[in-house]
This record gives sequence, structure tokens and C-alpha cells, in this order.
Amino acid sequence: MELRQASDTTVDGVPIHGGTEVVPLLRAGLLRAETLVDIRGVVSRGVADGRIGAGVPLAEIECDPQVPEVLREACRLAASPQLRNMGSLGGNLLQATRCWYWRLNWPCRLHDGDECFAREGEHREHAIFANDFCASAHPSDVAAALLALDATLTTSRRELPLAGLYRLPTDDDRRTTTLDPGELILDVRYDKPDASVYLKAMERKRWAFPLVGVAAVRRGATTRVALAGVAPIPWLLDGFESAAPLPRNAYKVDVAKALVKRATAAVAG
Repeated sequence: MELRQASDTTVDGVPIHGGTEVVPLLRAGLLRAETLVDIRGVVSRGVADGRIGAGVPLAEIECDPQVPEVLREACRLAASPQLRNMGSLGGNLLQATRCWYWRLNWPCRLHDGDECFAREGEHREHAIFANDFCASAHPSDVAAALLALDATLTTSRRELPLAGLYRLPTDDDRRTTTLDPGELILDVRYDKPDASVYLKAMERKRWAFPLVGVAAVRRGATTRVALAGVAPIPWLLDGFESAAPLPRNAYKVDVAKALVKRATAAVAG
């Protein structure tokens, strides 16, 4: 279930697993719920044969040797040890934006307003791709790693590629995911790569949201690269020609290019 509720909206029941995303939104008044529904007994657990249950904590994924390095490192860099022990894989994929205008409940476009305040305001940490309607930057390292792995999701209603989980918000539909109300992510599946790596630039040495995250996965002669922190959704890279940085975040283009060069060299074999 996507957690993109304005402060004047009350939801009958909100799923909760680790609570690292839902609880802060409730405290901030960005989400209101009559009931919290504990889904720990519903969402899959376990790691085996290219499958990871959506309820597995990030801390378990990061130390499992059968998990590709790109995903282990993305989990390792995603948050503090306490949060990695609580936060689940599925919850991490459904994080709400860290855009401070959205977090401060300004009437921005993700709150069904008619303006993206970041475009003319402070946007140093915001998107450099697909930022014309909304300049928020998706914060999930894990989502970028799974996008590079070309992973597939199983939900309570369907199967879909991980790329199909996300959508760019538009004027007629402000959502950033394609999940229906009440739809839960159950597990993630992927094929083993020949080589993979995750690199991340952040404000602190560890446990900060990505300014730029780069996931690179090689299978045979093909390398697939995905980025975190550069678009309103996890971004599958097909070049930098479509980048449209804002005045104070153009540095992200240079950072991304440098990290992509390092990452692709690391998996080249």
C-alpha cells in the first residue's frame, strides 16, 4: 500500500510491519489511520533460490551470502543498524519521499496542490531526471539495486516487474506507485547475476539517504545500471542526455557519471 496521504485524509486501516516508515508519518500528521493492521503474519519471510520475502529485515539480507552483492550493499548502506533490524524489504521499497516541502505538508503536487515548491525553492537534494512535474527524489537504495537486477514482485493480487511498481506522478494521478488500495508486496524474485555492485554518495559516511546511488549488474556482456536519489522513482539509466538538473543540484550529474564509471568498471570482469 502506498503511503502518500495528505494530513486531512484518514485511512480506515494501514498495514504496518517494521513501522520505520508508518510511525514517523503518523507522528508528523502526514498519515492518519483509524486502525493499524499488523501484517507480519501475512507477508513472506525467508531468503532462498533467488527469492526474498518482503517481510525479511534488511539486516538479514545484507549478511546472507547467497544474495547478490549489489543488494547486500544497498541494504548495508540504507540505514542505521537499529533501523535495518526493524525495516522490511517491502517497506523499504514503499518509502515516501524525503522532500522537505512534502514532509512539512506544504500544498505541493504530491499533496494534490498545483505547485512543486522545490523547483523554485531549495532543491540541492532533489531530482535531476523527470523533475518537471515533481522534483522529489526517491530515497530507496534497495529499490535501485532490485531495478538493476531486473527483479520481479509478487503481490497479494499479481506479479509485475519491479519497474512496474513505480510511476511518475502526473496531474491526473499523483501516485508514485501502481499498487491498489490494500495490495501488499509478498516477495521479490531475481536471477543471479555474474557480477554486481552498489555505490553511494551521501552527506555522511554512512546511514544517510542517497544524494546519488548507483547499482550496476552484469549478466554476460550486458550491464544494467539503476540510480537512486535522482528522480521521483528509482531510475533505470539509459544515458545522461535526458538529465535536467535544477540550478543547485547540477553537481549530481557529475557525481552520477563518476559513480557509474566506477560501478561499470567494477563489474566488467
